[in-house]
Amino acid sequence: MHSEKIKVILFDDNDVLRESLQELLADSEEVTLVAQFESCDNLLYHVNHFNPDVIIMDIEMPGMNGIEAVHVLRQSGSQIPILMQTVFEDQDSIFNAIKAGANGYLLKNSKFDDILKAIKDVFHGGSPLSGEIAKKVLLHLQAESSTKIDYKLTPKEGEVLQYLVNGLPYKQIAGKMNITYDTVRSHMKKIYEKLHVSSMTEAVIVAVKDKLV
Repeated sequence: MHSEKIKVILFDDNDVLRESLQELLADSEEVTLVAQFESCDNLLYHVNHFNPDVIIMDIEMPGMNGIEAVHVLRQSGSQIPILMQTVFEDQDSIFNAIKAGANGYLLKNSKFDDILKAIKDVFHGGSPLSGEIAKKVLLHLQAESSTKIDYKLTPKEGEVLQYLVNGLPYKQIAGKMNITYDTVRSHMKKIYEKLHVSSMTEAVIVAVKDKLV
């Protein structure tokens, strides 16, 4: 049913890419593009008006860029999953987007099937990263020297974090631990507070960097 489709809005200043994604998603039975914009003007109004399940955000746009837009959304209290799309593999852009609160990151040359999978993954609580991006994240983590920090996570919180690092969404974590979805969310809230992070992707990076798992 149409009402059960994952609702997506897109912010991207490239007309061709916007139209391509619209045409591709038009044939999807699981995802629908409800709106698209060439800039982040009236960002909060558009997000509140269309109330999407997932936001796809370009990094380089005229006016407010994608990283600034993510920051504005997170500061406003929005927890809608945000999937970054860019032609750049620039490491600074990757980490600035993650620190701002982005949930996943894809290059624009990703295959349509990969984009569709990323939308579904991020909607269900995952943190999709393309192969190239994941490699850069790992190289960055390996290059950083870090002493082990005690974040005072409980055993249950540590277990949730381990499953998160392994790429499991909330629903599967709940099944593995024999707890409810809401309990997983409650653990995640505590993990965010203790790790001083604002997104799942950032929590995974801290977990790996500081050897918590």
